[in-house]
Amino acid sequence: MTRFLQPEWFCLLALLPIILLWRGRRGPVAAIEYSDVGIVREIGRSGRSRIGRLAWIFTILAAVLMIIALARPQRDRSSTEVTANGIDIVIGLDVSGSMQALDFLVDNHRIPRVEVVKSVVSKFIEERPDDRIGLVAFAGVPYLIGPITLDHDWLQQRLESVNIGAADDGTAIGSAIAASVNHLRASSAKSKVVILLTDGVNNTGKISPFAAAEAARALGVRIYTIGVGVRGRAPIPVKDQAGNTHLIMAPVDVDEKSLEQIANETGGRFYRATDTESLRKIYEQINSLEKTPHTMQRFERFEELYRWALFPAFGILIICTILQHTLRRRLP
Repeated sequence: MTRFLQPEWFCLLALLPIILLWRGRRGPVAAIEYSDVGIVREIGRSGRSRIGRLAWIFTILAAVLMIIALARPQRDRSSTEVTANGIDIVIGLDVSGSMQALDFLVDNHRIPRVEVVKSVVSKFIEERPDDRIGLVAFAGVPYLIGPITLDHDWLQQRLESVNIGAADDGTAIGSAIAASVNHLRASSAKSKVVILLTDGVNNTGKISPFAAAEAARALGVRIYTIGVGVRGRAPIPVKDQAGNTHLIMAPVDVDEKSLEQIANETGGRFYRATDTESLRKIYEQINSLEKTPHTMQRFERFEELYRWALFPAFGILIICTILQHTLRRRLP
């Protein structure tokens, strides 16, 4: 953004038309008087005379540039420093085989759960630019997708790369919680949160979900749990021996009671998402609950631009002076 620190100098621009009118009315003072101007008519048609008639325009241009320089144009180079009291968030995302279930609809098309979840998580990350966010995926074992970071563009790329089958199948909820909490241990943020999303029941892993929840509470980490998927049966794509994909209706089971106990143990909340819209609303609720309090200090720095007008004005005046003593030289 460009501004003028002393714009009142632009009032001088109003004087320039008056000067032009005055000059046109009186005309230049004659260097030599002739009784018959026919003698010098041919001289007046020469290139030097035409240069002389145009040279005064450069003088006016130099005056305009000087007035602009006096108005002190400046370019805003301000920077903003945000001191966040801070929320550090780790999102735990279930990528077990059941997350391929096609029970979610987007524009009347069946979409795998994992793709819908990734889309909603992406929007959640986008709406929290001031928070450090990390991402842990899990199936039979948890693995780190991205450590807590403020580089959300990079984190979005890592989220996009998440796929089913990157780890042994299964649902290690306890291990996923423990891994997520472990990435928050060194955090100095005043508020630390884990958002765990799963569509199954803890059936593997080296630590129980309740032991992991107790560790989270001891470290001051709040856990929000989300059970995703329809109740009963859901269409899941499977491949036969020939490599052909078929949809089968498979039973799905979310351990709602355990997920609710985990959330309550740490002061968080449990949510149930059975369709795309409810999942979006859940993340919107968490987004509104976990606000980032921060103070902002603004430092302004402006770059002076008057040189870009002043130096060309000086250059034009030097050229006019040279012309006065060469092509525009007047006889005494």
